[in-house]
Amino acid sequence: MSSILMILTAARTWSQKDGSQRPTGFWAEEFVVPHRILTEAGVDVTIATPGGLTPVADEGSLAPSANGDDAEKVAELRAYLTRTQDLLTSPVRLEDVDPGRFDGVFIPGGHGPMQDLAVNPDVARVLAALLPDPAKVVASLCHGPASFFSAGNPDGSWLFKGRRLTAFTDEEETQVGLAANAPWLLEERLRTAGAQFESGPAWSSYVVVDGNLVTGQNPGSGEAAAEAVLRELAARV
Repeated sequence: MSSILMILTAARTWSQKDGSQRPTGFWAEEFVVPHRILTEAGVDVTIATPGGLTPVADEGSLAPSANGDDAEKVAELRAYLTRTQDLLTSPVRLEDVDPGRFDGVFIPGGHGPMQDLAVNPDVARVLAALLPDPAKVVASLCHGPASFFSAGNPDGSWLFKGRRLTAFTDEEETQVGLAANAPWLLEERLRTAGAQFESGPAWSSYVVVDGNLVTGQNPGSGEAAAEAVLRELAARV
């Protein structure tokens, strides 16, 4: 059985450019869809957060407007969060994680990772242990690649420099009305840091697989990203 460490943000607010604090958390769909696909495929998924703090879903991710005004989809997301409540309320402390125990890591988004995972030394430790190992898989979705900024090589260079990847685009951030007050924009910063950034049309499902690195552009890319992770895990058995 393959094993995946799923790192969720523990942030509940996102510091804005004007100094205000915007409520945040993980994006519900980005946890629910990959977690369901991976566990149904028999993958052993361990949830971890900084400090072992209980992660919360961004309430905005459960709004009808964020889900195509599909009430059934919202109900399914809430039901899955309820079913996994025990897992979410008792995550592993990220500080205690031995990355060598896992075949890979999956980091969902929401704006929370821009607040805490982007500067977390234990995220850096996990990524630095797994990404250079071709037998392991590193995956992230939407704003989750903000966590990549935490990780460097021993020579001080960025761990992900030169890697092909995708993430929530600046166009998408602008369309949801959050770009103007964001302290930094994810796509812009990934490009500036040296990533080979790729993207599809706004809000389309788009996944980039670069060796053992799997990234998805937005919440709607969760299914394709999780399926790609399953293929990459199977290729490494």
